[in-house]
Amino acid sequence: MVFHPSAEPAVLHAAIRDQFEAFLDEHRSMLHDSLNGLTDEQARRSLVTSKTTLLGLVKHATFVEKVWFDEAITCRSRSEIGIPDTPDESFDLQDGDTIATVQQAYQQACEASRQSTAKLDLDDVIRGNRRGPLPLRWVYLHTLRELAQHCGHADILREQILSDTAVPG
Repeated sequence: MVFHPSAEPAVLHAAIRDQFEAFLDEHRSMLHDSLNGLTDEQARRSLVTSKTTLLGLVKHATFVEKVWFDEAITCRSRSEIGIPDTPDESFDLQDGDTIATVQQAYQQACEASRQSTAKLDLDDVIRGNRRGPLPLRWVYLHTLRELAQHCGHADILREQILSDTAVPG
């Protein structure tokens, strides 16, 4: 995924919305790329007691994008969108889920998110979330917080996966 690093001078001096979007895209890209160079078997490895796997984490991020930038904006139901009813279910991997298919779905969801917010202002109220009406500014901040947490999870999982393949010495 392509993004403008948040520390670039153009981002440092950009309008606040552009800064939000740069940080969101930076984290989206980091999460997407956490799967790069791994095998499907590695990406599916369960290393913690929860349902969290590296592949499942990126699949969950697709769910997050659709909840906040489709359901919340369009007011369509999760069943209409084709996503699970609960966040926990969004980590479930199907037999056909591969690094390639999950990354592609995530890229498509991120692009759809960008398109759905393109004509909105930060103070526009989003009415389709289960929490009730929220300004887009809050949705951006919440999504950024969630992506940052998941990037941290992905870093740790990837480190554990790669430590098993490191050559001693």
